[in-house]
Amino acid sequence: MSHPDLLVGLETRDDAAVYRIDAERAIVQTVDVFTPVVDDPYAYGAIAAANSLSDVYAMGARPFLALNLLAYPPGRLPYEVVAAILRGGLDKMREAQVLVAGGHSLDDPQPKFGYAVTGFVHPDRVVTNAGARPGDRLLLTKPLGIGVITTGIKQERASPAAVEAATTLMLELNRAASEAMVEVGVHACTDVTGYGLVGHLHELAAASRVDVQVRASRVPILEQAWDLVRERVFPGGTYRNRRAAARYARWAAGVSEELQLLLCDPQTSGGLLIAVAPERAARLERALAERRVPVIAEVGEVLEPGEGLVRVVA
Repeated sequence: MSHPDLLVGLETRDDAAVYRIDAERAIVQTVDVFTPVVDDPYAYGAIAAANSLSDVYAMGARPFLALNLLAYPPGRLPYEVVAAILRGGLDKMREAQVLVAGGHSLDDPQPKFGYAVTGFVHPDRVVTNAGARPGDRLLLTKPLGIGVITTGIKQERASPAAVEAATTLMLELNRAASEAMVEVGVHACTDVTGYGLVGHLHELAAASRVDVQVRASRVPILEQAWDLVRERVFPGGTYRNRRAAARYARWAAGVSEELQLLLCDPQTSGGLLIAVAPERAARLERALAERRVPVIAEVGEVLEPGEGLVRVVA
């Protein structure tokens, strides 16, 4: 469906929809729900909130309103667990200064939780995934490996250190990174979630009609994920993403199979992947550092105009 005030819809597979209200305001809307990724119900709720907010931050917008979306089996999931999930989400939304105004629940044998989130952005300052230009530098603000570790948690093979590292990372809001990129001015952005780094980079490149290059040795990986990788602990989504990447990714001979899989690993509450003009890259790195963004990694660059090819070199 098209409309003159629908600034961002389905066409570019962007992170959220953007609708212009007037010359000064547009609303950004997104929704995200998923099954538990950690055993702690409070942390699960907080991670779901951080993940739901991420799409709004990726658009350069400020979230202000959210609605709970909760599925659980009444009578089979203790009330205390449900309350902890909701409390974790509410506390994270409060941290983000977002008002939770209600929501919806339904009976489901598999617990699921998330939010519908609304944000504000100036119509002329929307950051989409369709603006990357040849020569842009590609920066990533969180390491990869979350999918591996959360699968390790489900299989009871993740160490306490791995659980703590992944949980801390997933709880980190992308607000500071978003504020930094808005201050500096960037060409494009997306958050790295279910399709992995290579999948989301392909979406950004295809929407921008360019080809891109990733330098695998520069991509940050959670150290605790490597032990699980050596045990071949990967979620099913990693293998699906890797098969899909056969259409648009070209892997250099020096990129190991394990690293290829990690670059396709689905993330929960992953970082922002930002395309910035080379002359602004250093300024963006400073702005991110000033806001104590946990990771600032230049992982590649935008190449010539193209159709979304992702070249991965060692």
